[in-house]
Amino acid sequence: MNLDATRTHVVEAARGLFFSRGYARTTIEAIAGEAGVAVQTIYNAVGPKAAILKLVFEATVAGPAAPRRVPEYMRERTAGAPDALGMLRLLADWFAEVHGRMAPLWQVIDEAAAHDPDVARFERDRALARLGHYGEAARELKRRGGAPGLGVEDLAALLFAIGHPRIHRTLVGDRGWSPERYRRWVEAALTASLAPR
Repeated sequence: MNLDATRTHVVEAARGLFFSRGYARTTIEAIAGEAGVAVQTIYNAVGPKAAILKLVFEATVAGPAAPRRVPEYMRERTAGAPDALGMLRLLADWFAEVHGRMAPLWQVIDEAAAHDPDVARFERDRALARLGHYGEAARELKRRGGAPGLGVEDLAALLFAIGHPRIHRTLVGDRGWSPERYRRWVEAALTASLAPR
């Protein structure tokens, strides 16, 4: 196996174990056994457990588009939106898609961040990166006439808040909303706040 194939194999093995056992009870030895590689191979190809979790995150958030990164293909999706309302529908679709896929992993990350400073730092950095990416979406919305009266930074913060994973967790995971109800709520909230008047 080449390096990329080894990494992919390790990431898939780790994802299954993180989801079934949690972060703390998943050891490097268990990941190695599941992936069918030596422990040292994992350290050489990926690194320690926090580094593996980061790669699991990147692969999971990208979903079927992996290994392409989310900002790259979201720019392509955004470019196809004809107007501000089309872009808001696109964002509602994206939030429903990504949070449905990411929900189990956010629980793993929360558990890991409580005990591992590297994961806690990663979680903070990813939140700030998300906010930065929403700045791009905000500029595109403004260009299409959306969000009158809001500056780009305020608009990015609003997208960040409505699309936050914890909101999805509360409404879908805790409150029991269906994914489709969540998606409709996101679109309605975005449209009420940001559609051109």
